[in-house]
Amino acid sequence: MSSVSIECVAREGCRIGESPVWDEREGALLYVDITGRKVCRWSPVTRQAQAIALDAPVSSVALRQSGDYVITLGTRFAALKWKEELVTTITQVDKDKANTRFNDGKVDPAGRYFAGTMAEEIRPAVLERRQGSLYTLFPDLSVVKHFDQVDISNGLDWSLDHRTFFYIDSLSYSVDAFDYDLQTGKIGNRRSIYKLEKEESIPDGMCIDTQGKLWVACYDGGRVIRLDPETGKRLQTVKLPIDKTTSCCFGGKDYSEMFVTSASDGMDKEWLSRQPQAGGIFKITGLGVKGVPPYPFAG
Repeated sequence: MSSVSIECVAREGCRIGESPVWDEREGALLYVDITGRKVCRWSPVTRQAQAIALDAPVSSVALRQSGDYVITLGTRFAALKWKEELVTTITQVDKDKANTRFNDGKVDPAGRYFAGTMAEEIRPAVLERRQGSLYTLFPDLSVVKHFDQVDISNGLDWSLDHRTFFYIDSLSYSVDAFDYDLQTGKIGNRRSIYKLEKEESIPDGMCIDTQGKLWVACYDGGRVIRLDPETGKRLQTVKLPIDKTTSCCFGGKDYSEMFVTSASDGMDKEWLSRQPQAGGIFKITGLGVKGVPPYPFAG
């Protein structure tokens, strides 16, 4: 795999970069900085990122069929109008909990927005356990809670035949699969398909390629790994020049480029001096596979 090349394309160090999504309409990469409280849009043409500052931790961003975006902001699902820099709350979750926030989110093939919560961190990956839940925002703007007792609700995606939902609760160190009913958005029959090895550290964000294989960013593991969800085998490891890899997506004109977000929160001066690109956005080319375009929220 000598043809794989890695480049840091956006260097304005995020505190916790997350939720990369390719926006085909804009020809740009969307992502968030959770603790930096901003949504960013990086253009491969200008090589610059624009940012919109928000009033709470923003943990995921998704395309919206009607235009613009939807985001998870604090414990709210919200709409974001980019040009106007206008945020409108759609609905709020975890109203009975003072100390949670949303984390990763993604839209399913039917246009439903899945996102989960977690307790606010004391420091990276240190938090009150089992405070989170997994939710779905439906196109009619109603919300369903699937389950609770989640530590850090994280990476999510769907199999190519839409019959399986893949999900990561980070502190379980496991990539899990559920049976998925695309008609109703219901999930069931949870099982582990891959347990991370010690050097891979904590599973974070995830995406799928057109061969049905999963790519998982390993927080504190400094890598993205490719898994076969059928066999539970790791097929490939791509190491990055930073430790805190947080999420990944495919993008570019033909979805053959992979974008990886990273974090700098929790790193001291000495660590940052060794990894000056921490918090940057990386582009990986030469993987030899393509990704699946993101689904827009249908509401």
